[in-house]
This record gives sequence, C-alpha cells and structure tokens, in this order.
Amino acid sequence: MQQIINFILRNKTTLLYLSLLFLGLSLSIRSHSYHRALFFNSSNRVTGSIYNTQSNISAYFGLKEENEKLVEENTLLRTLLFNSAEKEVPTLEIDSFPFEVIPAQIIKNDFARRNNYITINKGLRDGVAQDMGVITSQGILGIVEQTSSRFAGVQSILNTKSNINAKIKNTNNFGSLKWDTKRFDVVQLEDIPRMVPLNIGDTIVTGAMSSIFPENIPIGTIKKFDLTTSQSFYNIDVALFNDMTNIKQVYIINNKNSAEIRNLQEKISNDQ
Repeated sequence: MQQIINFILRNKTTLLYLSLLFLGLSLSIRSHSYHRALFFNSSNRVTGSIYNTQSNISAYFGLKEENEKLVEENTLLRTLLFNSAEKEVPTLEIDSFPFEVIPAQIIKNDFARRNNYITINKGLRDGVAQDMGVITSQGILGIVEQTSSRFAGVQSILNTKSNINAKIKNTNNFGSLKWDTKRFDVVQLEDIPRMVPLNIGDTIVTGAMSSIFPENIPIGTIKKFDLTTSQSFYNIDVALFNDMTNIKQVYIINNKNSAEIRNLQEKISNDQ
C-alpha cells in the first residue's frame, strides 16, 4: 500500500494532467455534436474492424468444415465409381435421370420448438416446389412446405407433423419416422413388427414407399428399442446422422415422376 502512495506522490503532476485531459475531452464530446460524432464514428470503426476480423475467422473455419464434407462426399462417389460392375462408365443423359438435385444454403434453422421449420435460399425461380425432399451430405433434413420466388420453407424432421417413410437398411421392413419433441438429435421409428430382428446400431434409411425421397438416403442408427403396450410393434429411438444444430449446405431433391405417381395414387384411391 505504501508503494502505491509513493507512486502517486512521485507522479502527482502527471496524474493530475491526465485526469484533467480526460475530463476536458469528456466534456467536449458531450457538449459538441461534431466531437461526439467523431468519437463514436472512430469507436465504431474500431469495433467494426474487430467484428469483421472475427467474422472472417469464423467464415474461414466454417469453410474448412464445408470443404471437409465435400471431400467426404467425393470420396464416397469415387468409391462407388471404382467399385462399379461396369468396366466403363457409359455416357449418361442427365435429363433421363428421375431425380434432380438443387444445391442450397440454410439462412434460418429452428430446432428448439415443437414444430420446427428451416428457411433456405432457393425458391420457385430456382425450380423448388412444395413436397420436394431436402437432405444434407449426412442424411435427410425435411420436406419443402412453402415457397416464394427466392426462398423456401422446409418442414424439418424435428416437427410433430413430420411423417416420413423409413426402413431398416438392407431389409424390406418399413415404418413411419416421427418425432416426440424430447431431443433434437433423436427421432422415432414406428410400425416395425415385433418379429423383425433388431440390433442397437442398425442403420435406418429412407424407404421406397415415397415419391419424395429416393430409397436408401441415410437417416440414423438405432439407439434404443422396446415393445409397445400391445407388444405388437417396437418403439424405436433413432440417433440422427445430421447435427440438426449445425447445418449450412443442403440439397433439394426433385423427383420428376412425383406428379405422375401422385395422380395415379389418387385415381386408385378414388376407385376404392
């Protein structure tokens, strides 16, 4: 304490000058609009520069993560290509493919509500329409519900209204994928009969009973299962492959045959 007092006594003139200077600047800034504006503009430039640097750093690391995902996808595609039964890959007419893929980015992502929706930066002018599937490089994300010219609203799989056809991989055992709202990383698979053999870690993928998603799009793995009260069907918890809190790049799937399929199904329903 004595050292602090000695320091103040030795430098009392300098400290008094700095105190008066600070007081004078404060009074000048408060009483003159020009000085006040100059001060705050300078302050904003400094803080803006800091925020811009932080943003650039965040963008850099985000870009690195996206690049890693693209590398994983390319690796998978090359593996499929190299293990193809065909010795030569024939020239394919893209227009003949039943599924069209449209890349997009998420601009708003809800995951903490009962009925969550995701907004993406593609809309009608980009060929996006209602009832198109939306996926990521890891698995399914949801279904397009509303569209505008430049944007689309996607009903997330984390939505009590969501009901997606799914199955156990490499089998024909189908069920309905729903969400009980308890966890944002777990959904439920219903209507799987008790006689179906299950194992923790079994992979769940999209089924073939839908005109929205192609078959075998990844969803997640079985985390837990038990039987319902009636003991006829399993209650199955599925741990999602997607981190629903951290998604940026998505792919919209347009099944070019979906309209024809729906029209046929409606005719069949009307005839029954």
